[in-house]
This record gives sequence, structure tokens and C-alpha cells, in this order.
Amino acid sequence: MRLKEKVALVTGGGSGIGRSTCELFAREGASVIVNDMNDEAGNETVQRIEEKGGNALFLKADVTTEDEVQKMVEQILQKFDSIDILFNNAGISRVGPLHKIDTEDWERVVDVNLKGVYLTSKHILPNMIERQQGSIINMSSCIAEIGLADRAAYAATKGAVLSLTKSMQVDYASDNIRVNALLPGTVYTPFVERYLKESYSDPEQAIEKLKGRQLSGELGTPEKVAKAALFLASDDSELMFGSPLYIDGGVTFGKNA
Repeated sequence: MRLKEKVALVTGGGSGIGRSTCELFAREGASVIVNDMNDEAGNETVQRIEEKGGNALFLKADVTTEDEVQKMVEQILQKFDSIDILFNNAGISRVGPLHKIDTEDWERVVDVNLKGVYLTSKHILPNMIERQQGSIINMSSCIAEIGLADRAAYAATKGAVLSLTKSMQVDYASDNIRVNALLPGTVYTPFVERYLKESYSDPEQAIEKLKGRQLSGELGTPEKVAKAALFLASDDSELMFGSPLYIDGGVTFGKNA
């Protein structure tokens, strides 16, 4: 029960890493607010938590729209009085080199992956500052540290999130608020599964190629990334301030011969 009596907001909590993290946080004692734009997916996460005796609430809000984010935070504080943990997990991607990405797609990736972190943090931080405690986890990616073909928009935002994390930590360390970043490698989420089926004639061959990028020889799973998020959310990581936590199977610092 490492998060007993804590209140945690997870954006993009309807599937993949977000859902696994919501479920794990609830098992560890937190009251979890599941944020997502998909009503069915968000409510399913809540149902899965409640079936196992956990406490969860679904709130639909677009993290790129300030009025919706502000309303969501107000609803949380009316019900729980505080927000102890924020996991800025919501994110999207578009595939292609820079000159082939439509401006609309570029702007959408920036809005969700970067502006979403800004807006949600902006409206939650005053409560954390007032209470002089909190843990913020920003979802970056190992792509913030390496080059990867056809991921220009995604890489730009995840690099920005990592830099933002470090600057936020400097600003809020004196308020006893920790701000850290998760840097996963390729994680086999529903999004990745769908992308592989739509983009490759042989998805299984594509999976094997992705596995070959990682020293572990395996793709990450949402459940394993959720464990890393739990570590950053809990007091187990009390000396981590502005840190990037790599959970990438060895992509960043290793290379197969």
C-alpha cells in the first residue's frame, strides 16, 4: 500500500500504460482519477479497478483545452480536496520525416504531448504548492535521447517534455514537489499493435525487428512501465528530483553487435 490515502490523476488512463498504471496505483491504495477522451475506455478502467475493491473516478477532458482541464481539476478538488500525484501520460504520435508531416498532424502531436503536460500541470500545481507536497510524472520517451526514423513530431515533443521536466523541478523543489520523467522504449500497447497491423504487411516480422532494437530482446509491456510509474509516485523515489527514468530494454545506452 505504497500510495495509501493518496489521490492520483492519470491522463490517458483508458488504455495501455495509462490503464495499467491506474490499476496498479489503485491496488497500492490510491484513489485514482482516470482521465481519457474515450468514455467507454475510461469507464472500463474504473470498472476493472472497482471490481478489485479499488476506488476510481472517470473524468472526460481534453488535456489540450484549458477550460476542460480547469473544470476537471476543480471537480477532483471538490471531491478529494487534494491531488498528490499527477501522471501526465496522455500522448499520440504521427509517422513520417519532417517534410512529409502535415502541419495539422504536427500541431496535434505538439498539443497533446506537450501542451497537455503544460495545462494539466499548470492547474494542479497550485494545490500541490499550497500543501507543500506532490509528485509529478511526465511521460517522455527514450526517443528524446536517440534518433529514430520517421518520428520527427513525436521526438520533438518527447525531447521537450524531458527538458520541461528538469526546469519544472528547479522551480518547484522548494515546494517539496518532485517532478520526474519516464523514458520507455517500444511498449506493446493497443496503439502500437494497431499501428503495426495498419503499416506492415507482416506485423509479426515488424515486431521481431522492434525487439532487435532492445538489448532485452523483448518489447516492453504496460504493466512493467506502470511499476516504474509507481516507483516515481511513491516515497521509494524520494531522492529523485528532475530525473529521467529509463525503462527501454537497453535501447538508449546499448547496441546489439
